[in-house]
Amino acid sequence: MPTYTPMIQQYLSIKEEYKDAFLFFRLGDFYEMFFDDAVRAAQLLEITLTSRDGGGDDRIPMCGVPHHSAKQYIKRFIELGFKVAICEQVEDPKEAKGVVKREVTHLISPGMVMDEQMLTNNDHNFLGAIASEGNTYSVALCDLTTGTLQATYVQTSLQKALEELQRADVREVVVSNQWQHEVSKINQWAVTLADEVDPKEYAQRFTLEHEENLPALALLVNYLEKTQRRTIDHLQAPYEFELEEFVQIDTNGRRTLELTETMREKTKKGSLLWLLDETKTAMGARKLKTWLEKPLRTKHRIDDRLQAVEKLLEHFTVRHDLRESFANVYDIERLAGRMSYGNANARDLVQIKKTITALPAIYEGAKQLNLPVAKDIHRHMQTLQKLHMQLSEALLEDVPMSITEGGMIAEGYSEELDRYRDAGKNGKAWIAELEQKEREATNIRSLKVGYNRVFGYYIEVSKANLKYLPEGRYERKQTLTNAERFITNELKEKEALILQAEEKSIDLEHELFIELRKSTQAYIPDLQQLASFISELDVLTGFAEVSEAAGFVRPVFTNDGELNIVEGRHPVVEKMTVHQQYVPNTIQLDKSTRMLLITGPNMSGKSTYMRQVALISIMAQIGCFVPATEARLPLFDQIFTRIGAADDLASGQSTFMVEMMEANDAIQQATEESLILLDEIGRGTSTYDGMALAQAIIEYIHEHIGAVTLFSTHYHELTRLSEQLSALENVHVQATEDQEEIVFLHKVMPGPSDKSYGIHVARLAGLPEELTRHATELLEALEEPHKEVAVSEHSTVVPVEKVKESEVEQLSLFPEPKVDQEKDNMKKSEKAILSDIKAVDLMDMTPLEAMNWLYNIKKRLKS
Repeated sequence: MPTYTPMIQQYLSIKEEYKDAFLFFRLGDFYEMFFDDAVRAAQLLEITLTSRDGGGDDRIPMCGVPHHSAKQYIKRFIELGFKVAICEQVEDPKEAKGVVKREVTHLISPGMVMDEQMLTNNDHNFLGAIASEGNTYSVALCDLTTGTLQATYVQTSLQKALEELQRADVREVVVSNQWQHEVSKINQWAVTLADEVDPKEYAQRFTLEHEENLPALALLVNYLEKTQRRTIDHLQAPYEFELEEFVQIDTNGRRTLELTETMREKTKKGSLLWLLDETKTAMGARKLKTWLEKPLRTKHRIDDRLQAVEKLLEHFTVRHDLRESFANVYDIERLAGRMSYGNANARDLVQIKKTITALPAIYEGAKQLNLPVAKDIHRHMQTLQKLHMQLSEALLEDVPMSITEGGMIAEGYSEELDRYRDAGKNGKAWIAELEQKEREATNIRSLKVGYNRVFGYYIEVSKANLKYLPEGRYERKQTLTNAERFITNELKEKEALILQAEEKSIDLEHELFIELRKSTQAYIPDLQQLASFISELDVLTGFAEVSEAAGFVRPVFTNDGELNIVEGRHPVVEKMTVHQQYVPNTIQLDKSTRMLLITGPNMSGKSTYMRQVALISIMAQIGCFVPATEARLPLFDQIFTRIGAADDLASGQSTFMVEMMEANDAIQQATEESLILLDEIGRGTSTYDGMALAQAIIEYIHEHIGAVTLFSTHYHELTRLSEQLSALENVHVQATEDQEEIVFLHKVMPGPSDKSYGIHVARLAGLPEELTRHATELLEALEEPHKEVAVSEHSTVVPVEKVKESEVEQLSLFPEPKVDQEKDNMKKSEKAILSDIKAVDLMDMTPLEAMNWLYNIKKRLKS
């Protein structure tokens, strides 16, 4: 460093404190980057890489972005998951001795964005933190834009803690060195390493019900205080919650069920969020997404929401008026955050004023419906009336974005400001009169009095008219190509008066606005709580709107495990297929029947049927009416799904491995109060492997878990399990053939399907006729072992007549017993087999081992 210039030494010393961020170093009208930052930034931002002499032996790489357009480049960095440290000049260069003093004024990272141009209005922007004490993991979440602060803890499972961060869709996670490696494995977020902090230092600051939440909260808030370098007083009291309060749906489940975005396009359209989002405010949209990610498990809380939706449905006019009022409500949750942060402008305060103006109508609507939230809205509305009066007196309706150019403060708010304005107006009127007077005095009709920032006020005369000027009347000021500009002593005096008045007026307006913004900060808690109440009412009003339009019904919750959905529909599929008749289906389960084994053709609607059960349950548990003619539902604690093919090649996991891992999650964590959806388990391996695993999983869930389970399969042999498992029933999705073409009826009926129609689906997909015809011949040969079949000369399939009889018998997992042979064989080996049966300990076997053992017993009985 000693070989570098003082400015470069200053840069390097500041950069040392922000090694993991791009340092935007203010030089004049540019933010400059040097060394490695410059090289990387030039590539990422696609800007020119230059160099400069820094006092060392080699030139220093350098690139920069204009100060006035820096936001677009910062936004690009944030989208890529990087941090940006903004380093400003903090002293007047004219007064500086040596290098101008510079400091980082704030740090911008994916989880700490405050600029609305970098945010999505309808989404939270969460910064997360994870910490641990012993076997307890604490998780904290903060949306800096709204001041929302949340915390929970998880016993003994880091994976569960990470799952909670994923559910909140955090953009950045703060960790200590202990968990950096584990958290960094997930590509969903940026990871920030922070110094550990003693939680006890924050014990008095946060009055917590659960002290287990302190480690992560302390880590998160300490990091915010160190990096933001400004007040963050808008942080709300931590909302503590326990995972057991909400339905647990893992990342795969939320993706598979397409709760907030579609699996393929990753878009909102086509998701459950898209269907339900009839909110009118950005706050309501964020609240709806939060509810979808955290369905409730507490019956009285759900019933409160359902009761409100029912009232809103019954009173169309009141609902309509409420929605009209919401259109005048701005995002006061984020506006409060910007006020506390010190970057709110006059338009933000005007929007707060307009929102307060809309409160009486919202209160009246809630009061007419006798909703509990009416009292809360009224209480805060009364408190905010004083703020409304102050803002109305202080601010003009049409104000600029900038707070340093004037045009914000209303006339009559400040006597001093009014005097400056009058002086400026009178001065400008005098200027207009001067122009007219000089034209008459000189008889030059084109003479004009003008102004620019560099030369101030002037009298301009074209060169053709200079000869008409009286000698000595004006003092020459500037020469142009076609004109001369002049000044007079009188004009100089007025210029000083006008400019001084304008400058003082603008400065005073800025001071008055800062005072106004500061006084408004006292109302931040009221605005934040009001935002919560309005957003909740907005969501419930949207639920009523959707429910009325789609013909949804109010669900009823049962205490005996009964699940009875009469003519249920998949809400999103129904909305997307408006030009087709949607076929509703009924499902009925109770304590005696907990599992459905679903068979039927591909494309017939098995997966849709399974998903709609989950979506109806989720809609019910967030407090929305559901798509059915009647719905009686249990309260689920967890929902597990294994639907659709997926792999994780980046982690070296095949489709089948992912399938087994997701099945394992359900088996290990599900309870009797859970919902499990398993689709085509076992298809990623050989027929017998897959069939054995599928049966073993069904039996394990049946015997050891007892959860409500929908299991779809093409292994028709498994349908015989209904004879052995008392809580399992067979259903199938109907299809019929019409002139060798398959017709999907999409109707779920009792009993097993007779076949899978795979070749018909292949034909629909456009496979060559010769291929599908030959496949049909091979299928017939496999189904009828003694029938001869013509084999293609290129076929690798052995004709069935050449297959050994024993191998043909093994094509069925449940071969028909040969009664006579079995009796003879049992007589020959009865004692030995009975001895083996008595000796075996089934409880020490895995399901697959038990199945293999049973298979060997049957084989011995046949021999």
